[in-house]
Amino acid sequence: MSRGFFVGLMSGTSLDGVDAVLADFAGARPRLLGEAHLAFDSALRRELLALNSPAENEIERAALAGNALAHTYAAAVAAVLAATKTPAAEIRAIGCHGQTVRHRPERGYTAQIGNAALLAELTGICVVADFRSRDVAAGGQGAPLAPAFHAAVFAHSTEDRAAVNLGGIANLSFLPSGGAVTGFDSGPGNCLLDLWASRHLGAAHDEGGNWAAAGQVIPALLERLLQEPYFAAAPPKSTGRDLFNEAWLSARLGGGEEPQAVQATLLELTARSLADAFARHCTGARRLIVCGGGAKNDALLRRLAELSPPAALETSDRHGIDPQLVEAAAFAWLAKRTLDGQSGNLPSVTGARAARVLGAIYPA
Repeated sequence: MSRGFFVGLMSGTSLDGVDAVLADFAGARPRLLGEAHLAFDSALRRELLALNSPAENEIERAALAGNALAHTYAAAVAAVLAATKTPAAEIRAIGCHGQTVRHRPERGYTAQIGNAALLAELTGICVVADFRSRDVAAGGQGAPLAPAFHAAVFAHSTEDRAAVNLGGIANLSFLPSGGAVTGFDSGPGNCLLDLWASRHLGAAHDEGGNWAAAGQVIPALLERLLQEPYFAAAPPKSTGRDLFNEAWLSARLGGGEEPQAVQATLLELTARSLADAFARHCTGARRLIVCGGGAKNDALLRRLAELSPPAALETSDRHGIDPQLVEAAAFAWLAKRTLDGQSGNLPSVTGARAARVLGAIYPA
């Protein structure tokens, strides 16, 4: 433990697998020393997706899926430690977001599974998990939590900036050079795009957005999608698959739409809802920094660039962090905040009554 490294784990709404990073926070800026990615096997992915909706025997199913996740997380930790030749004894803690299966802050709860106690047993390393619950208990949304990390690594003293994480859900952070950081979930990121690509391409995603880019947007469908009240709601707000799911999309399809045109329309939905939120809530931002898996969707980035002037759009690797690893790094950082007794939430983002130390600690 002498060097105080942290491992961050993230498995998000996209359900593509687990990202793990080894982070060193000894300097003014975090250094990412290594990374690993483990894809979910198809059975676990199907079960995690199914657990987003009420079903028979879901308590036991969630517990068993949590155990399976813990084993996957432990394998990801082992992989990143092996890749960097780092002994487990040098890791101060693992920051584990867990897998969100329900997010209902308006009803006073959020649920992330992953069995952190089992993960501590499997790795022999202290685990910090369940970051969102304390913020919800304090009256907040419990999400997004990334803006605090975005502020730590992307903010600038003389330039107003914004950062967007394009995961399954897109979340936006406004990072003014002076004043409070704000942020919220703007709406769907990749979740509907991936759902439609899986159904019609038999692939986990639309590589580079190429299928969508070759299609034509359906204006009437786009208008129906954009009428969702969530988009007009004022922050603080957060969302997930509880809202933006297959049933939500199916209810707005007229029937008979050409599949590629639907994909093009869903890409425009992500771009438009995000650009509209950016224009309303990030006034003055001169730079929009993109991270998350959606940063690999070239067609989506081109459309965002068209919609977001005068801000310059760039990916987070321009600022030293691979876009795919920003969220995992954020939860390593949050774990350090927890162990150091420092707050991890931003009330200006989540709407919580005050700053709180987040997370539950499972000692090695």
